Amino acid sequence: MSNELAPIRQISAPELKALIDSGAHVEFVDVRTEHERQVACIEGSRLLDRAYHDELLQLDRETPLVFQCHHGVRSQGAAEYFRQQGFRNLSNLRGGIEAWSRLVDPSVPRY
Repeated sequence: MSNELAPIRQISAPELKALIDSGAHVEFVDVRTEHERQVACIEGSRLLDRAYHDELLQLDRETPLVFQCHHGVRSQGAAEYFRQQGFRNLSNLRGGIEAWSRLVDPSVPRY
């Protein structure tokens, strides 16, 4: 078993939409604030609060985790954290919810 950390895949908004539409099981993690989620939210995502954090840490380390924030910076940091916890199937939404609104679903408000 290698000690090398798994790469964090940078997934585009259209790629994420296709993944969601495929019905594949992924944990879709929103690392923004509760206030930001009230402004705009991608359906199927879940706020990373303490309870969800603890729940994720109980999962198999091969569970696909997809992280999302406003522009993709905070979510990259969260993906790095979960990589340090041993998770190996990690993706970060490149461009965040901003890219989702521009490229996939214009009904999601931009802020």
